Amino acid sequence: GDKAFAQFLTDEIKEEKKIQKHKSLPKVSGGWELEVHGTEAKLVRKVAGERITVTFNINNSIPPSADDETQEEQKPDEQEPDLTSTPNFVVEVIKDDTKQTLVLDCHYPEDEVGHEGEEESDIFTIREVSFQPTGESDWKDTNYTLNTDSLDWALYDHLMDFLADRGVDNTFADELIELSTALEHQEYIKFLEDLKSFVKCQ
Repeated sequence: GDKAFAQFLTDEIKEEKKIQKHKSLPKVSGGWELEVHGTEAKLVRKVAGERITVTFNINNSIPPSADDETQEEQKPDEQEPDLTSTPNFVVEVIKDDTKQTLVLDCHYPEDEVGHEGEEESDIFTIREVSFQPTGESDWKDTNYTLNTDSLDWALYDHLMDFLADRGVDNTFADELIELSTALEHQEYIKFLEDLKSFVKCQ
């Protein structure tokens, strides 16, 4: 059984490498520096007296495919649909002279349908906003967290503009999907390779 499994994995790795779009990770425009630790990635950018960091994790970032029925009708030689990774991401804005960090928890809505009547809808939304002490890795649950569900639209729009002014806009969000998808695929191939060595190990 293990031999067949290892053979299957070998073929699978070959296939995945064939369809791999990016041999190296795509860049995010706007002067962001990328740090990757396993499945977690961090983008950092410094702007006049501020440091903006965007953190995301590729685990569980691929939305479940809703079209299960269509897959049965697919002819065996058809290409599988491209998987896209749309991770939640956290934006932290740190001003040099304050001890607080503004933290905005953003995500890609699953339906990606904007509010009716808007000419240009945003491809990501802000879910929560809070202040956290700068430099502390553990965030406090006792800090007030603003949930945007019940938020005044004008305030929400200002928050979105605030992010856009710091380079976190639709273009950025698109590029983040590209980057995350490439990273996810890279990690998936690495996982298959590790699994193969593990299965072959006697």
